[in-house]
Amino acid sequence: MKSNDVLAARFREVILNGTWIANTNFMDQLTGTDLVTVTTKYESLNTIADLARHIHYYINGLNGFFREGTLDIRDQFSFDFAPMERQDQWDDFIVQFNEDAEDFAAMIEQLPEERMQQVFVDAKYGSYHRNIDAMIEHCYYHLGQVVLIKKLVISEHKENGSI
Repeated sequence: MKSNDVLAARFREVILNGTWIANTNFMDQLTGTDLVTVTTKYESLNTIADLARHIHYYINGLNGFFREGTLDIRDQFSFDFAPMERQDQWDDFIVQFNEDAEDFAAMIEQLPEERMQQVFVDAKYGSYHRNIDAMIEHCYYHLGQVVLIKKLVISEHKENGSI
């Protein structure tokens, strides 16, 4: 199996449909989760909505790079989002996140094998392979946070009698 196919499958696993590494994925954790749960701040932790939108920010930015050839995302803006105030906003976000993640995986699959070891944007970033692999690791890192925060928030809601 080519490295781009392996990376695309691993990316789909963490975002869309896998259970092998974490026994869950972003879509399992986010789909059907109500707005109150995803926007509840637990102590000093990020909200689930902010973490999901943070990951989507990078997916969307990399999609833009693959389509247009410019990398316009910046770490300093990766948590800058308008408040999520309505359930339909959250539901629409989940649909968009899912579509953009699938687009990203499809673009990975289309990369020629020889490109995987080429420089990604600038030599300081390393290769395409390294950056795609780092994106997958970044997703798993925040998926773990989402799972824990969701448990904490739901537990707090139960204790307070709000669910």
